[in-house]
Amino acid sequence: MTSPTQSRQFRPQSAWVAAVGYLIFFSRWLQAPLYLGLILAQVIYVVVFMVELFHLGAEVLADPLHIEEAAIMLGVLGLIDVVMIANLLIMVIIGGYETFVSRIKLDGHPDQPEWLSHVNANVLKVKLAMAIIGISSIHLLKTFIEVGDLGRETESVTGETYTADGVFWQVMIHVVFILSAIALAWIDKISGGAHSSPSDLAAPKAVGPSLPEHGALGAGDARSRPSDERLRAEYEALAARHDELVRELESR
Repeated sequence: MTSPTQSRQFRPQSAWVAAVGYLIFFSRWLQAPLYLGLILAQVIYVVVFMVELFHLGAEVLADPLHIEEAAIMLGVLGLIDVVMIANLLIMVIIGGYETFVSRIKLDGHPDQPEWLSHVNANVLKVKLAMAIIGISSIHLLKTFIEVGDLGRETESVTGETYTADGVFWQVMIHVVFILSAIALAWIDKISGGAHSSPSDLAAPKAVGPSLPEHGALGAGDARSRPSDERLRAEYEALAARHDELVRELESR
């Protein structure tokens, strides 16, 4: 019978089992072309943005003295919609690649996004949900600007026809997006925290104040050296006990 502090012994993996494991592990690179395709989609959105901006400028320059505020506002909201979708693509490309494919070595880079330092699957889902809510808000705001009377069918500024039922279901879909984001954030909170990394669980936590190094003691600190060495020995004993508990938990 093995003792509680002794790790359980397993037979080494055979060659084909290890090969299958490596094949599954390297299959994550199959997602790399998908993210490259999303980069091309972002290029297309840049073209769409420039075309809409050109149309908006041409509409203003065609008759500068008779500018409809609603039409200009709808054009600007369309540009904001394209930008928010591009932001969504950036989060999916960078966050998805960092989470599911490979790490991006950006430590110390001045342009590193703030959210990339603690990104994981849970954080990425919450941020994507918030981006989708922003896009839905833009579409809903455009609908509110275009409609004239929600009680009957009416022609909007852009010539499209809106009904009260259509606007109602658009609002309900937006509410569902909000509830989904709240549920994802709540699940992320109760799952143990999205910002803790596995290295934080494996490394022993320092108890009490930090201990000075051996070479950091000066001549005047000779009296405090025995107590420092005793604290260091206690800390090393606690660290060894922590490692034994971690190995015991991993073997179960």
